[in-house]
This record gives sequence, structure tokens and C-alpha cells, in this order.
Amino acid sequence: SAISSYIEEKYEGLPSAHASLLTANLASMKEAGKLAFVKNNYLKADAPSATPAKRGRGRPPKDPNAPPKPKAAPKDPNTPKRGRGRPPKAKDPMADAVKDAVAKATTGMPRGRGRPPGPSSAKKAKVAKEAASPAPADGSAPAKRGRGRPRKVAV
Repeated sequence: SAISSYIEEKYEGLPSAHASLLTANLASMKEAGKLAFVKNNYLKADAPSATPAKRGRGRPPKDPNAPPKPKAAPKDPNTPKRGRGRPPKAKDPMADAVKDAVAKATTGMPRGRGRPPGPSSAKKAKVAKEAASPAPADGSAPAKRGRGRPRKVAV
């Protein structure tokens, strides 16, 4: 338990029967009324938190004797009102310069439709060659397949 580990950390040279002695002493103190066992915790019996008071449901009522909250400092009427919503991010001047340079360099270049072509046709030829070669008879390495769903075999 937490009490036992605390005592073992603080004090050295405890007897080997320390755990059983502690259990017996805590039980006797509980029976004598010196300790209260509430929610798996030992508490002093004379402490006010030995028997916790049940709270009612809902928000507790305001304390009528509480001092009033201090008023906020009056705002300067010359300061502009904050706009609605989230304020925009700070603009990076370098990002605009880079974007303008890229736009200027690519003007007049037509863009093709669809997905841009792959790295090279040599790679496609290599894949096609591997797919065409038959698989070894011993079954050590399967043949590579092309991408996507395989074609239906005409019967």
C-alpha cells in the first residue's frame, strides 16, 4: 500500500514483518475509532473530511456575502473594433515574391490535360519485360504483375 511504501522509503532497518504489523495496527486503530476508512483511504476520524458531505445536483447557488467583482477598465473609444471571426494570418513578403517569380517563369507555357507523364518510358519497358518472362518452375519468386485489376481471360 502507499502507507507501507512511504514508511519503507523514509525509515531504514524495518523488521521483515513490517507489512503484517502495519496491517494489524491500522485495523486496530480503525476499530478504536482513531482512523476512518473511506473510499479505500485511511483518514483521521476527527478530521472534517472523514465523512465527506454529499453535494447536491446542479450548479451551486451564488454566495450572497461574496464581494462584487471589480469592473473592467473602460475601453478607449478611439481604438478600432475587432472584426468578427478569426483574424487572417500574417502575410509573408517572401512567399509572395516566390509565387510571382514562378508565375512569371511559367507564363505562355501550355499545360496538358490530365495526369503528367511518369519518369521515363525505360522503366515501363523494364516492368513489361519482367511480366513477360515466365515464373521459375521451383516457385521461388512469383512473377511481377502489372498495376490494377487483371484482364478477364477469354474462354
